[in-house]
Amino acid sequence: MPQEQKPTPSPTAVKSKLHRRNKHKHRYNFKKLIEQTPELGNHVALNKYGIETINFFDATAVKLLNQSLLKFDYDIEHWDIPEGYLCPPIPGRADYIHYIADLLANDDNRRIPRGQNTHCLDIGTGANCIYPIIGVCEYNWKFVASDIDPISIKTAQAISHANQLDVDIRHQEDAKNLFRGIIQKDEYFDLTVCNPPFHASEAEAISSNLRKLKNLRGKKPEKPNTSFGGQHNELWCKGGELRFIKDMVKESVEFKEQVLWFSTLVSKHGNLQDIYLALKKVEAYDVETIPMGQGNKSSRIVAWSFHSRGRRKQWRRESQETDK
Repeated sequence: MPQEQKPTPSPTAVKSKLHRRNKHKHRYNFKKLIEQTPELGNHVALNKYGIETINFFDATAVKLLNQSLLKFDYDIEHWDIPEGYLCPPIPGRADYIHYIADLLANDDNRRIPRGQNTHCLDIGTGANCIYPIIGVCEYNWKFVASDIDPISIKTAQAISHANQLDVDIRHQEDAKNLFRGIIQKDEYFDLTVCNPPFHASEAEAISSNLRKLKNLRGKKPEKPNTSFGGQHNELWCKGGELRFIKDMVKESVEFKEQVLWFSTLVSKHGNLQDIYLALKKVEAYDVETIPMGQGNKSSRIVAWSFHSRGRRKQWRRESQETDK
């Protein structure tokens, strides 16, 4: 009796873990992406399952994929970052923006927030400026974005200006601060977003990278993968992700009247309990944990507010009527 053949995976198969509004919830359509960025075609090949893909260990291929995705899905004609800077996986970044939009919608009778009366602050935007790009293109939110690195500031400003995104890019001059020096007096934000540094040191970042490569390739790699890049402030900081987020929680108290929802990506599940304890200590009124997933990787957003649900509903109503 002939053995039943397994069906070939469809090029448009749904990536079920991604948000329902995520433009990337289907497999990449490389035919259309190559039309946008012909050079990408030199890096596309069939994998062992007969599906078109790129070598995600190749920094050039990853950058070209991002450029094409941004052009095809968000009409971003001009996007480039310096060599060695973080080249983010766009589907996961888009998920953050969509889920945080749902969080605001929960305070406004489930109406998805659209328009420039929704103000968002991106802490540590990086040279790639990816959260403002997606937030502006998907929802037309008004963005302020900060970073401590002058090259990231200059590059993000160039991206914003070239694509007429009107993102207010601000240099954080004191590396010990997150909101101080960025949020101005009488300035209000509906939400803040952040992709914090994950590792506690450069050595830890390199070790983790090598371990991932060994697991993926099945052999010991000679050097770390640089396809997604990343500078010091993008990948590691003293105390790692947990220390960074606990500092953010502590500082958020100073701006609790000026921000409706603070939020951050949390990559390591084991950090959650300490983060919850930190939020309890500062007496956050509401804390939300939003799970996200892409492929075999899972992460989550932790969001907190110092406002009651009634006050949040009032805030959102007022934001629809007048620009704060």
